[in-house]
Amino acid sequence: MKYTTISIKAFLTIIRTTYKNWNANEPFQMSAAVSYYALFSFPALLIIIIQTTGLFYEKNEIKGKIISEITDVLGKDVAKTIEIMLKNAIDQEQSTLLIIIGIVTLLYGATGMFIALQKSLNTIWGVKPKPKSEILKMVKDRIFSLGLILMIGFLLLTSLVLTTLITATTDWIGQHFPDFIIYVIQIINYVLSIVLTTVLFAMIFKVLPDVKMKWRDVWLGAFVTTILFSIGKSTLGIYFGTVNPGSTFGAAGSVILILLWVSYSSLILFFGAEFTQVLALKYGSGIKPSSYAEKVS
Repeated sequence: MKYTTISIKAFLTIIRTTYKNWNANEPFQMSAAVSYYALFSFPALLIIIIQTTGLFYEKNEIKGKIISEITDVLGKDVAKTIEIMLKNAIDQEQSTLLIIIGIVTLLYGATGMFIALQKSLNTIWGVKPKPKSEILKMVKDRIFSLGLILMIGFLLLTSLVLTTLITATTDWIGQHFPDFIIYVIQIINYVLSIVLTTVLFAMIFKVLPDVKMKWRDVWLGAFVTTILFSIGKSTLGIYFGTVNPGSTFGAAGSVILILLWVSYSSLILFFGAEFTQVLALKYGSGIKPSSYAEKVS
């Protein structure tokens, strides 16, 4: 059966199966592990993205876009903390040796979150690494994780360029055309954001786990994950803006909010991964372990 022929009844059955599998795989425990590694990976991840995309675009624009997104979800206090952290790390003058050590540390640290995420996705996909291929797999995992980081930077760069073009076009159109055209352009901008985020989730589901899947088996799951993620981000932004749970923890409030944000986002991603897995097994080409992995008995 093709994805386009899935009925509403079948879709609801898929959702129920997805929730059952998601709950059985202890998502809160997996999201806690990803959050822990994300806390140490986050600064390195942002620095690598800013530095690489800064080769093609203004670094201040990229940093401003990231800080703006963080502000929308986590608030000004967390965004300010991260902004200071990035400024200290990027602007600091160091010797050549320290720079080299710093780059290696950055690469290793930034990929840590994706390694934790990979282990969780392997659990969802029902595979585990082969014991005899640990070294090769470790190298492959770090390379793939770094590739995903660079792709995130590329998608961010693409989003910035498109947003700049759309903003410039909107200003010109506002002077020559009716106002409703501006709303149409804003809808186009939102659709482009959905498309880019869907591409990112599709890459995570396709590349990161130790499985072989066809691209056509990840797109619908990636799109559903994007919609859930967009709703979740808005909901979390409202919750943090209203309740401000980090205020209870004083100076550690920013750290707590980051942990909550990553954990919450991971729960949504894992649900999307379970949805993708159910679809691939029932309506797609199935899921096979890669050469570095084997099925969990």
